[in-house]
Amino acid sequence: MPLPPSSLRKQALDKDLKKIVALEAVSHQGGLRLLPLGLSLVFLVLVWVLADWSTTAGTGVVVAAAVIGGYMALNIGANDVANNMAPAVGARALSMGGALLVAAIFEAGGALIAGADVVSTVSKGIIDPAAVGDRGTFVALMMAALLGAALWLNLATWLEAPVSTTHSIVGGVLGAGLAAAGMQAANWPVLGAIAASWVVSPMLGGIGAALMLVLLDQLILQADDRVAAARRWVPVVVAITAAAFAAYLIQKGLSKVWKPPLWVLLALVGGVFAATLGTVSRLVARQAPRLENTKKAVGTLFTAPLIVAAALLSFAHGANDVANAIGPLAAVVAAMQGVAGAKVAVPGWIMLIGAAGISVGLALFGPRMIRMVGEKITRLNPVRAFCVALSAAVTVLIASALGLPVSSTHIAVGAVFGVGLAREWHAHRGGHIRRQARLNRAARAAAAQEQAEDAADGWLPGLAPDPSEDPAVLRKAAKRRLVRRRHLLAIAAAWLITVPLSALIGALIFLVMVRLVPGL
Repeated sequence: MPLPPSSLRKQALDKDLKKIVALEAVSHQGGLRLLPLGLSLVFLVLVWVLADWSTTAGTGVVVAAAVIGGYMALNIGANDVANNMAPAVGARALSMGGALLVAAIFEAGGALIAGADVVSTVSKGIIDPAAVGDRGTFVALMMAALLGAALWLNLATWLEAPVSTTHSIVGGVLGAGLAAAGMQAANWPVLGAIAASWVVSPMLGGIGAALMLVLLDQLILQADDRVAAARRWVPVVVAITAAAFAAYLIQKGLSKVWKPPLWVLLALVGGVFAATLGTVSRLVARQAPRLENTKKAVGTLFTAPLIVAAALLSFAHGANDVANAIGPLAAVVAAMQGVAGAKVAVPGWIMLIGAAGISVGLALFGPRMIRMVGEKITRLNPVRAFCVALSAAVTVLIASALGLPVSSTHIAVGAVFGVGLAREWHAHRGGHIRRQARLNRAARAAAAQEQAEDAADGWLPGLAPDPSEDPAVLRKAAKRRLVRRRHLLAIAAAWLITVPLSALIGALIFLVMVRLVPGL
């Protein structure tokens, strides 16, 4: 029976309404995707205004360089800063919003308080200004390096590849420098030291995180009374974290206004350690009676230390990697003021651009990379994530204190892989597998007893063999991989192409700039 015309009109109207709703949903999603882009453009306009207001020498060139530096800072926040908060988010210790807030505060603090020492290495140590020639060539070199590195980072972030911003800017400076003045312009000893740090830093981060995980596993997680062990050792771990942060802040952050002698420094750090130890001991003691004697329950005690360690890592990253955005910019400003070959102080407005750009980039574009590093390489819980964050933070802090522009990406990702490989090593020893087998046998024994009681006449057949007791199954389980190798290979490939590709882009941009603007 055919439908009446009114029913046909109603069906057609319903279809049209569904299409309109779907179109509105797509438009809304598209608008949300365009919102970060619009806000980033607003930030770059503000950078333009700030640079124009803050400089008088070579205003046009400085403003252009400042906008490029702000663009680079946005990309650092989007790609590199995500590694700092990824462990805390992956372990569910922080929500995404909380992680973004903590990172923004401490990244900006590290950049503004302790970032200047590393800036001189990036802007003056890779390419010798005296070998470049005239001022215009040097300025074009630094601007090309910044833009080339920023473009590669933008592409890598879009591809969800956690690459090194330090690799990017070093490659950009090197490529543009070679295009400008040939092989003699590069400071090869400095580049050799930086290249060595790229190999050493992920190894140090991974080894430190793995050893820390093994230590905490033996001291707390494998103890018969895990709660008592946690009451004894968690305050010590938190106190060590607080003492490390205090030592760096006093040595580097306050060095411009106060340089205490060694005994005063040790006394202050010791005071921070003692105060933290006492405070955390009371907090843990208050929480301990409500905890079960399980790894998961005891692991919740590491939530607060993990947040502290993640904040420490963000501070360290802000101090170390802000140089990647503002180092070449500081060199351009110095060159336009006629002091390109001398070591000059970094103006406050340049530091502000770097600090704000990193924070804004993280807030607008960082969540995707946070999920990548925190969830897709290996499974993290508060204990493992704490080991990752603290090991990476200490390594980056040491590098920043030495003025060595290491890759925080290499360190953080190396620490994540170190924790995952430590988990595999523990599984290969069979400890986890044997414990699971014992639990399976206990469950089977309880089930067998229950079935025996229900089958008193004895006709019930025996239970099937427990596969967890089969030696072949145990060997196969022992070889299981708790680290996703495909991510390791993809990340390693991205690391390998970053320097040559950013160098190539920087060189091409430099050649285009000097051809289009010969009087720069």
